[in-house]
Amino acid sequence: MSDERDQRDAKALLATVQAALAAEHAAVYGYGVVGARVGPARRAEATAAHSAHRARRDALARTVRDLGGVPAASAPAYALPFPVPDAAAAVRLAAHLEDRVAGVYSDLVRAGRGPLRLEAAGALREAAVRAVRWRGSGVAFPGLAERARPAADGRPAVQ
Repeated sequence: MSDERDQRDAKALLATVQAALAAEHAAVYGYGVVGARVGPARRAEATAAHSAHRARRDALARTVRDLGGVPAASAPAYALPFPVPDAAAAVRLAAHLEDRVAGVYSDLVRAGRGPLRLEAAGALREAAVRAVRWRGSGVAFPGLAERARPAADGRPAVQ
C-alpha cells in the first residue's frame, strides 16, 4: 500500500513541477510582450524579469528530468488575459504574470520537500516582490489568488 501511495505522490509532484514549468514558459512569452510595450523607464526591469523567468524555466526543466519526466514544451503562442496596446497595459500584464507564477509556486511549496520546497518558496517570494514592484502595492497572501482558465480560443492562457 505504501508503494502505491509513494507512486501517487511522485506523480503528483511531477505534475506540480510541470505546472510550474508551464507557467514559466507562459511568463517568458508574456515578458516578450511586456518588453515590447513597456516604456523606456521600466524596460530594464522587464528585461531582468524575463531573464529570471528563463532561468527558473530552465531549472524546472532539469527538475522534471530529475524526477523521471519529460519537460513540457512551450506552446507556440499564448492568449493574453487582456489587450496590451500601451505601456500601462504592459505594466498590468507584468503584475498579472507574477501573480500567476506565484500561484503555481505556492502549489509547489505545498507539494515539494527539502531543497525543492526551499527553491519553490524562493521563487514564490521573488514573484511576489516583482508583482509588488509592477503593481505598486502588495496582496495579503501572494500565490493564493484564483487561477485563470485557458482562453476561449483554446490556446493556453498566459499565466
